[in-house]
Amino acid sequence: MECLVKTGIIHYESYGQGKNIIILHAMGTDHRSMKGWLEPVFEKVAGWRRLYIDLPAHGKTIINDQLRTTEDMVQSLLAFIEKVIPNERFSLIGMSFGGYIAQGIVDQKSELVNGICLIAPAIHKKDRVLPEKVVLSRDDDVLSTLNPDIRAAFELLTVHQTKENLSVFLSEVQPGRQLANRQFLLSNWRDKGYFLNNETFSQIDSLDLPGLFILGRKDSVCGFMDHLSLLEKFPNASYVILDDCGHLIPIEKRKVVQALLEDWLIKISV
Repeated sequence: MECLVKTGIIHYESYGQGKNIIILHAMGTDHRSMKGWLEPVFEKVAGWRRLYIDLPAHGKTIINDQLRTTEDMVQSLLAFIEKVIPNERFSLIGMSFGGYIAQGIVDQKSELVNGICLIAPAIHKKDRVLPEKVVLSRDDDVLSTLNPDIRAAFELLTVHQTKENLSVFLSEVQPGRQLANRQFLLSNWRDKGYFLNNETFSQIDSLDLPGLFILGRKDSVCGFMDHLSLLEKFPNASYVILDDCGHLIPIEKRKVVQALLEDWLIKISV
């Protein structure tokens, strides 16, 4: 499905009926990286209309020259919301960079948001506290068969570099990587337009939303220490730090993450 906005055409997929939930993937992939592991959760918890979005410069979403910054991305998704679910309430699930976008949406639409789940999210901080990169297990025979680009991405994002985790990465994450608009993502946007105009949640003392924040203790991409400040903003949030995993928590800790999401969905369904 497609939605025309000022900065291009947003591609999305809609499944099910019921309460709206907007799902935002990580940088460099597309909505399939979320759909693969989330749909089994929604099979257990019915009553949700899932809106899987390809972020601007990702997947099948088309951008024009009016999109230059992350702020533009947030405004594009706000326009999407106003067109597709006007004045309707919704919840958000955001992974990594998609989690940062989700924060920007909550900042401007908090009155319509029922709940927010952030998984290994990027946050509004230039100097992040990151753990040292570690590798807990690896299959060198399998890794040696990969082309350099895929291998570099897989090794960066995981601490268990096994045949099983690679299989999931290749089926759920890599297809979206092949569609990413690398010309934009590798442009000076990273230096000049990555951060939103205002620090997320800086104008909000407290948000009475059911929140779920899932972080990896060994995530050397986004870390976990800087996210403690979110607890001060969300008095009704669960904050979970999972050991034994890196940035791709839904791959390395799938069953645990699915159980946490199921519990959170039940909570915000009430």
